[in-house]
Amino acid sequence: MTDTSDHLPPPAAVLDAPGRPTVAPDAVGRVIADDERWMAEAVAQGARARRTVTPRPWVGAMVVTDDGASFPGFTEGRGGPHAEVAALARAGARARGATIYSTLEPCSHTGRTGPCADALIAAGVARCVVGIVDPDPNVAGQGIDRLRAAGIDVAVGVGHDAVTDQLRPYLTHRTTGRPYVVCKLAATLDGRTAAPDGTSQWITGPEARADAHRLRADSDAILVGAGTVRADDPSLTVRLPDGEADGIEPERLVLGRAPVGAAVHPCTEVSGPLDELLDELGGRGIVQLMVEGGASVAGAFHRAGLVDRYVLYLAPALFGGEDARSLFAGAGAPTIGDLWRGEVVDVRRVGHDLRVDLVPRRDELAAAGGIV
Repeated sequence: MTDTSDHLPPPAAVLDAPGRPTVAPDAVGRVIADDERWMAEAVAQGARARRTVTPRPWVGAMVVTDDGASFPGFTEGRGGPHAEVAALARAGARARGATIYSTLEPCSHTGRTGPCADALIAAGVARCVVGIVDPDPNVAGQGIDRLRAAGIDVAVGVGHDAVTDQLRPYLTHRTTGRPYVVCKLAATLDGRTAAPDGTSQWITGPEARADAHRLRADSDAILVGAGTVRADDPSLTVRLPDGEADGIEPERLVLGRAPVGAAVHPCTEVSGPLDELLDELGGRGIVQLMVEGGASVAGAFHRAGLVDRYVLYLAPALFGGEDARSLFAGAGAPTIGDLWRGEVVDVRRVGHDLRVDLVPRRDELAAAGGIV
């Protein structure tokens, strides 16, 4: 699975001032089976909010009473209650003296809703178990400080890895100001994406294509190059069965000019240096960007070191020659010493195909100043 350590405070740590972590002594001894179990339930609740609340974090929560009664909550719709408040509403008076599990630190500021920390204090919860500290500068440990000042027992770091993995796009956005960039690629086992004549539909099977549509649904925007629009005329819509992603339509971005009448319209045409583009997208709330190609765009993002996660679908097929088109266009590593190396964090079978998830190696990220 993904190595989810990063520049956030380590498990069982909180911030007593911005940027200065201190170990919370009570947290270490409380990472027990029940805490792990209920935090896993909170993570499952957070998954329910994944596609409906960005740029807010998709948080899950569970209120658990001493007699084992549980009341779930997750961040609801844009402008809706946060996960902790939703769980408190379900628990009602039974929240007094209970423990609440929250994947992310309860907020301490007023935005579209009031501070969750104040709601927990008013409800009379006795204990709050937090997965990770919120790096948003409006929070950054202040919620935890407020709870402790009110006499609530706070443990931090339970389920740290699972929560960090789930909230990775949000954490990247809040830490860097840029979206989390997912580069989706599909190829034969010999690394080719299209025949010499340019035909490419379809290399992978329907199950892999459906899985890629779930990646689209998880993203706030999808980017392709104008060449791909001219060659393939993609619509870049989310198409999933059984209403799985009804109403979910990421913003469609074209790098360059989209031809009049192209299926991608309405779209946003973008240009300029890629790093500046990411800054602009992050500034307007794009938390996850999916780069779908083509080979020139994928190669440009790769060589600039701007990809946070590569998702590669491999079909059990071979072109069997060097004239078919490759994953990336442009110059590659000139010598073996310059070879880019990543870490495989997930491999799974999807229908007849394989999905391989790859992230930059931690040493490369550290050298670039990124989240490790």
